[in-house]
Amino acid sequence: MAALCDEVAMSEHIWVRAEQRGFEKRVGITPHGVKTLMDAGFRVTVERSDHRIIPIEAYQATDCEIAAANTWSEAPKEAWIFGLKELPEDNSDLPHRHIMFGHAYKGQSGAEAFLSRFTRAGGALYDLEYLTSAEGRRVAAFGYWAGFAGAAVGVLHWIAQQRGETVKQVPTFPSREPLVAHLQLELAALNQRPNAIVIGALGRVGSGARALFESLQIDCTAWDMAETASGGPFTEILQHSIFVNCILANAGVPVFVSADMADSKRELSVIADVSCDPSSAYNPIPLYDSAHSFESPSVRVRQHPVLDITAIDNLPSMLPLESSEDFAAQLLPHLQILPDGEVWQRALDTFHQFS
Repeated sequence: MAALCDEVAMSEHIWVRAEQRGFEKRVGITPHGVKTLMDAGFRVTVERSDHRIIPIEAYQATDCEIAAANTWSEAPKEAWIFGLKELPEDNSDLPHRHIMFGHAYKGQSGAEAFLSRFTRAGGALYDLEYLTSAEGRRVAAFGYWAGFAGAAVGVLHWIAQQRGETVKQVPTFPSREPLVAHLQLELAALNQRPNAIVIGALGRVGSGARALFESLQIDCTAWDMAETASGGPFTEILQHSIFVNCILANAGVPVFVSADMADSKRELSVIADVSCDPSSAYNPIPLYDSAHSFESPSVRVRQHPVLDITAIDNLPSMLPLESSEDFAAQLLPHLQILPDGEVWQRALDTFHQFS
């Protein structure tokens, strides 16, 4: 009996927090994942949520522990706090180990203050963007669905422009089929099609963007590293109605569209910046300075002719169930070996490097 108690006491505890952003319906661990982890000896707590696409009843059916929303700060010190997007900006100490998208390693606004909340309290950030294989490839990503949704939002903006309107709010859909059907109906009513260019077309994000355009029979130019190796800006982008940026912004990435280009003669009227890193020094589209949201999805940076930029950093929430299930399936094998495994050590090393 004593040995059994010791085994239970030593098991890892994962606490799935409720997302606090209103349009963030995704979750990174599904009920199947919870059951799998519990069968492997993990202790799992899931917070209630008014927004999560998967209802709490599905988690209750696994017999995991259920907690009130936003009570993760009261979790045992040794618990792993698992979420996707941002924490409250209240400058409170963060003594736990958090698994999430931190957006803090590229010089983003507020990054230093955010990381200090961990360091002064003895906590740590295991950034989901920096869970990588030995070859540097991310082990789990929402990329495909970010690209698919980002291209769809670009098409929504182009349709609104043809009608002399703007997009007031981005809708969400239960799956890709209703989304594609909605866009096909809207385009049929206009009896015309835009053309598009995707940069970063060979990656996960780019493949999702290309899939959306293919489903709508929209001509799409696909560029990747070979086409951008000469350095930007690239006037070829101006010949397309919609430009979808799918690259990972890092040092050495050229500017794709400059302010001078935006003022020149162009077909381009929508930029869908799926990468969405406006406060980073590596932003290849330096025409806007803040991210957008489902409730306020774009900014008009030019009037004659119009040029709208949409840059939403939780695009997969447009298709929250499919994107959650896909991401959770990719991540689950790595959660099952927590805290062991090189991916977790690399993420911790990255945190120490920047904090």
